[in-house]
Amino acid sequence: MTAITLPLPDGRLERHHLGEPAAWTPPPAAPSSRVAYAAAHVVADPLADNTPGAPAVLDWDATLRFRRHLWSYGLRVADAMDTAQRNMGLDWPATRELIRRSAAAAREFGDPADLVACGAGTDHLPPSATLEEVVTGYLEQIEAVQEAGAGVVIMASRQLTRAAGEPEDYRKVYDRLLTQTARPVILHWLGEMFDPQLAGYWGSRDLDAATETFLALVHEHAGAVDGVKVSLLDAAHEVRLRERLPEGVRLYTGDDFNYPELIGGGSHALLGVFDPIAPAAAAAFQALDAGDRARFDAVLAPTVPLARKIFETPTYHYKTGIVFLAWLAGHQDAFAMVNGAQSGRSITHLAEVFRLADRAGLLPDPDLAAARMRALLATAGVTG
Repeated sequence: MTAITLPLPDGRLERHHLGEPAAWTPPPAAPSSRVAYAAAHVVADPLADNTPGAPAVLDWDATLRFRRHLWSYGLRVADAMDTAQRNMGLDWPATRELIRRSAAAAREFGDPADLVACGAGTDHLPPSATLEEVVTGYLEQIEAVQEAGAGVVIMASRQLTRAAGEPEDYRKVYDRLLTQTARPVILHWLGEMFDPQLAGYWGSRDLDAATETFLALVHEHAGAVDGVKVSLLDAAHEVRLRERLPEGVRLYTGDDFNYPELIGGGSHALLGVFDPIAPAAAAAFQALDAGDRARFDAVLAPTVPLARKIFETPTYHYKTGIVFLAWLAGHQDAFAMVNGAQSGRSITHLAEVFRLADRAGLLPDPDLAAARMRALLATAGVTG
């Protein structure tokens, strides 16, 4: 049995014996009971200058290979979103190329409009952009996604948060966007725990008031909205919101803490945690499709402690844990991220992510994972 010495939060060391990985098998088809997107990370070129503030340089082969891995498990891919480090290092030139390449790769599996949805935002604009410039910026990125053949996710905008003075300003911007999209889009409500600069989105810091503005917009444009992706980490609020959506508009949970109960209760999914737990998620959806809720819950239960560790405060650094697990699982050759974001979590945090991933059966090659973890631990002076 493979063993490794891991640090504990209090500085002590313990010997950890790895378990056997689960025997995950790709499903014969995509889920039928829910629409499920995995928000995918990008793989940085480890030999490029991906230091903070430098232009993003990606390892395109590894980045696209990981998307093929997700599609092979029957999941759709949500790309060019916060999991791909939008607003945290992935600049617009790299994003635009990612959208083009991801949609092209999706054609190997089917219609890219169904298999990949890409984020359209305003992150290429200056912080001082006006409302009119925000509209123009959004439309520029929407056009890039549509030209690639992918579905559109309209992401929350930092620039809009700064420029908007009241809820009506949000309504005016989104009214224009939703009358100029080629097919129904996903609206993304990203909470401030994921991006503090989005506090007060929809024109109010009061959650109930913001929800009313959001629902009014969705009801007015229901024909242009495929679904809403809600990332507020508030399960009770999500259930109430889901019940008030127009018929035909999906609720895509973005709650990486409470996803089993929310999906089991009727939400669809667009989750960053599905990036590292794709094999388990695919097995759980097979059980749900078969009407076996108990099996669905049992498969996902070991992934929840892992998810809550990866997404713990400060939540916006969750990408570090996701890329770390992709490296441990052999999906990429280096633990490197654009904007130097691999430094976003401590060595003790990553050690606990390692433990929890092992307990969930998500390290497909324990010897490889242990060897890579030892190499990382050596940089912190831990050997064994």
